[in-house]
Amino acid sequence: MAAEYTEADIKSLDWREHIRLRPGMYIGKLGDGSSPDDGLYILLKEVIDNSIDEFIMGNGKEIRVEIDEEGRVEVRDFGRGIPLGKLYDCAAQINTGAKYDSEAFKKTVGLNGVGIKAVNALSSFFEIQAWRDGETKAIEFSKGQVAVDMKHTRREEAPNGTRLAFEVDRTIFPAKSKFKDTFVEKMCRYYSYLNPGLTLVLNGKKFKSKDGLLDLLREEMESEALYDPIHLTGKDIEIAFTHTPESGEEYYTFVNGQNTTQGGTHLQAFREGLVNAIRGFYKKQYEPADIRAGIEAAIVVRIEEPVFESQTKTKLGSAGVSPNGESLRTFVGNFLKEHLDNYLHKHPKVAEAIQKRILAAERERKDLKGVQKLARDRARQAKVHNKKLRDCRAHLDSKHKEREHSTLFITEGDSASGSITKSRNVETQAVFSLRGKPLNTFGLAKKIVYENEEFALLQAALGIEDGIAELRYNKVIIATDADVDGMHIRLLLLTFFLQFFPEVIREGHLYILQTPLFRVRNKKETIYCYDEEAKVKALGKLGKSSEITRFKGLGEISPDEFKFMIGPDMRLDPVTFEEGKGVKELLAFYMGKNTPERQDYIIDNLREDVDRQVA
Repeated sequence: MAAEYTEADIKSLDWREHIRLRPGMYIGKLGDGSSPDDGLYILLKEVIDNSIDEFIMGNGKEIRVEIDEEGRVEVRDFGRGIPLGKLYDCAAQINTGAKYDSEAFKKTVGLNGVGIKAVNALSSFFEIQAWRDGETKAIEFSKGQVAVDMKHTRREEAPNGTRLAFEVDRTIFPAKSKFKDTFVEKMCRYYSYLNPGLTLVLNGKKFKSKDGLLDLLREEMESEALYDPIHLTGKDIEIAFTHTPESGEEYYTFVNGQNTTQGGTHLQAFREGLVNAIRGFYKKQYEPADIRAGIEAAIVVRIEEPVFESQTKTKLGSAGVSPNGESLRTFVGNFLKEHLDNYLHKHPKVAEAIQKRILAAERERKDLKGVQKLARDRARQAKVHNKKLRDCRAHLDSKHKEREHSTLFITEGDSASGSITKSRNVETQAVFSLRGKPLNTFGLAKKIVYENEEFALLQAALGIEDGIAELRYNKVIIATDADVDGMHIRLLLLTFFLQFFPEVIREGHLYILQTPLFRVRNKKETIYCYDEEAKVKALGKLGKSSEITRFKGLGEISPDEFKFMIGPDMRLDPVTFEEGKGVKELLAFYMGKNTPERQDYIIDNLREDVDRQVA
């Protein structure tokens, strides 16, 4: 019998309850701080963004950020300070703020009056204080409710500005949530690049930039630039770019100071505008891919009332409006057409270097054509003859209703792939079986990798030969044994993706499958353990006489057990990497030539593990 549906079932939540019940709507995923897009950093950004907006409006040249060991955050700026009578409204009145009036705050990030209210609601401790003309007022909250209210202002001689302090509510966030220094430092570095003249002080460490986007490129670029970066500035737009010998494209994009890691309409406008400007200057219809091959660029635009695709603001969704009323596409295109054309006429050596890079990319693309044809022929044959790919019905590039759940497991050997194949959901889960260890692709040309049959078949299975626009699976999961050989295969696959298809990682499609190391069971219950600590707890629960099995390979796990491990509750570690310096050096160290430095590192960190198996 269907449950009754009455007026009593209709509920209205106040703003605090709604934010606490649905935090993902406001800050994306909660996370524990181990990923740069975790909610912890969104909350911190919401607070710092308000101070940045003050600097943009010409008020205050320093922002101090303190984060202690317990995770308590304090941000102090030296702007005008929130009007003292409006402290409560700004902290706890939803859809309240100064940024609705574009005359007061032009081209800011936080336009919806939600930001610090979300911080307030999701914090066990939240305090807001402002100083204006020798007077101050403060209010302390807990979980969005007033805890201590200074009813009246008091005299206090201190520089004008605002202080916000908070500590996240660990009944909502994971108990072990912690800010990671590298992520917060990168945030502060980027703020300084985008706001030359502003000093950010993080726990005593200063971040200040003189050359803005040029400093960003110098910091983040891993490969040698083929020419000094081109730096173009105009009203509400700044662009810096150069080319490298690499084949990929690297972009650092920002809207109103917000790092749009997933790009959006401003990035599309730049990519298109660059092609048109280059074609116009050289009077040749070069292929867009050849023009952009090896490019490293940073783009900043400031627009009124930007529309982002989510509250976390990582992708610009709106067409945007430039100061003169043009669409963002027209604004960026016209800017590049004029300023880049002028620059190249004034710097003939740079123009010559760009043309050489375009022609080199053109030759490489033509050289690849024959190899790609061979790879496609192999792929067509594989669909008929090769049983290494056991496909599913739902694909990301199709209209299948389960397309978002499409998954490809990359396994080692027939034994492991056999277990997964028997356990999988044939509707959404496919399996690709490797034959032994794949090729180490570090430092190899794309042509050589295309000529490798196994990687050619893997690329065809994924549908990524021409980029990831036609990627066939939403999740690509590396499923290897938890032993030395399995780890090596994992590293070889990660090297392949990092070098030739970083977009698969950058857009969140690549994962590592966690499988249990131990099975602890008695006659009544079975517990799967993913580390030694869990095994000890399981023995404490089931008794020390319980049977312990150490899984040394995926092939040892029965298909019935695998159903649980690759079902809805499977454990996945997303593969992420921080843009900029470090990735290539890391690959060179671990996957390059066997140098004395690497040998010394292995010897210094060698550890012997002894596994005990109780029959």
